[in-house]
Amino acid sequence: MDIMPIISYLLLSLGLLSAAVLFFWKVIFLRNPARNTPLGDDIIVSPADGKVIEVLEFDGKEVQLYKGDKRFLGLINTLTSDVSQSGYIVSIFMSPLDVHHNRAPISGKIRSVKHSDGKFLAVNTLEAGLVNEKSEIIIEGASVTIKMIQIAGFLARRVITHVSANDQVNTGQVIGLINLGSQVTLVLPESVDIKITKGDRVIAGETILAKINS
Repeated sequence: MDIMPIISYLLLSLGLLSAAVLFFWKVIFLRNPARNTPLGDDIIVSPADGKVIEVLEFDGKEVQLYKGDKRFLGLINTLTSDVSQSGYIVSIFMSPLDVHHNRAPISGKIRSVKHSDGKFLAVNTLEAGLVNEKSEIIIEGASVTIKMIQIAGFLARRVITHVSANDQVNTGQVIGLINLGSQVTLVLPESVDIKITKGDRVIAGETILAKINS
């Protein structure tokens, strides 16, 4: 039996598969389309493309929908305590087909950037995102301080953050990237008016997630 045609077919198939993966990586996954960021000092825009999977209220002692889960409340308090004692948590799930560049939700100064090791669970729920590897970015704006959390997922094994403490950023500016499916969560103070709901599709740098109350 002549195995050369089989080997040739396998090599061709491998070459085509490699080309397809490279095309997806360069053309689809790493795409970074221009965005029309709305103007205004009173807006908070989406940091990521994707689907809103959670919009929760917290007050330091309780979190809407998770009042009886002490473990979950402890994780929430760890993430929110350095931003506000009460406010909102907005989580956005990014599928492998979404744009994965992350943008600054507000203009301001980077107060801190903290990377934490963790698990690599699927991040289509807020609970899984809380225990995964993550990068926490606190941005101090003119009237509010918020936290943006880049969360690695089952496929996303690398979180890239382009900013450091004391950097100045503008609303809609690209400040990071997460590889493949992942999640971005925002911690917002109570002095905002939420404009989106669970299940909404949002666009990084364009969709207004909340307005800051004067």
